[in-house]
Amino acid sequence: MTAAPRRDTTVPVTLEPVVDRATMNRFLTMPWAVQGGDPNWVPPLLFERRQHLDPRKNPYFENAEVAYWLATRGTACLGRISGQVNRAHLQIHKDATGHFGFLEAVDDPTVFAALLGTMEDWLRDRGLRRVVGPFSLSINDESGLLVEGFHSRPFIMMGHAPPYYGPRLEAQGYRKVKDLIAYAYDLTAELPPRAAVFMKEFESRADVTIRPLDMSRYEADLDIIAEIFNDAWAENWGFLPLTKSDTRHMAKNLKPLVAPEHVAIASVDGEPAAMAVTLPNVNEAIADLNGRLLPFGWAKLLWRLKVRTPKSTRLPLMGVRRKYHGSPLGSALALGVVETVRRHHRDLGTRHCELSWILEDNHRIKHMLNLLGAKPHKTYRLYEKDLT
Repeated sequence: MTAAPRRDTTVPVTLEPVVDRATMNRFLTMPWAVQGGDPNWVPPLLFERRQHLDPRKNPYFENAEVAYWLATRGTACLGRISGQVNRAHLQIHKDATGHFGFLEAVDDPTVFAALLGTMEDWLRDRGLRRVVGPFSLSINDESGLLVEGFHSRPFIMMGHAPPYYGPRLEAQGYRKVKDLIAYAYDLTAELPPRAAVFMKEFESRADVTIRPLDMSRYEADLDIIAEIFNDAWAENWGFLPLTKSDTRHMAKNLKPLVAPEHVAIASVDGEPAAMAVTLPNVNEAIADLNGRLLPFGWAKLLWRLKVRTPKSTRLPLMGVRRKYHGSPLGSALALGVVETVRRHHRDLGTRHCELSWILEDNHRIKHMLNLLGAKPHKTYRLYEKDLT
């Protein structure tokens, strides 16, 4: 992987655009130089990251423009960043806002200034007046910068960062726009009494049914999940709907990971009304693979996922249709789908779950998580800066 960068500050920082496979390889492996010594950093699988940034394979690029840069000093690679113009976001929010992502850098203010300044100029040249991030690549992917909870490894599709990243961003004029909260949930604990009573009443309802994912109609069920998500989250800050292309891409990527009982779909009088999706915490299985699946990583990963099975899971998607928001039935639906997948994972021997992420001002969901006994354990921050 990338060697540890030299700190010869007499040589100026140069920004190099990523233009070919060689520079993309350097972009993908750059994090090892910064975070390779952190025991709580999980090296990403390089083949997966390469596919994520491949316009031929990721539907995000159908409606977006992205640029990537490397910060170098002499022969040493000191940092990286991306800039994104997400036309889908601009069509919905009409806020002249661009995005940045994939930020990694040594603890050097000149490197942060060079990376952020280059990205900001690129967005200005495209007529944008504000930047928000990090998103890698969109709000439906890895979002936010870790600012609390450095003491433990991240869960699947969640990030990790050194503690100095936030202060370095703020020194360049960035300010908090929104915090995303990750909750820790002990799957072995019994439901708190109040939640248990609520759940018992819910299960007695004749008009509500909950079922697992049906693998015989896998894509159709993913369409139902996306439809509920798009309705449930439509009024949330920064919302970006899942398109048909997004759903097909998600279906392909998730199929090797999910079992039917990892998903709960609740219906009211036969109409799908709520859903919860859990994923095995792949980070638990790949932490020692150093980003590589060859020569023996494939065998290790498959054995750890299918035979040993991870002892932790993440719940990245949960939603209840808006017409039930603010009602007792809506709260019951949310609790019902979460409790259904909890029981499945508990019976499998899974011990820990991360419920992530939750907008800091989503008080309705935060109240439900408190009722379940979940506790905040990590905070990811989104930053903004005016470009005018």
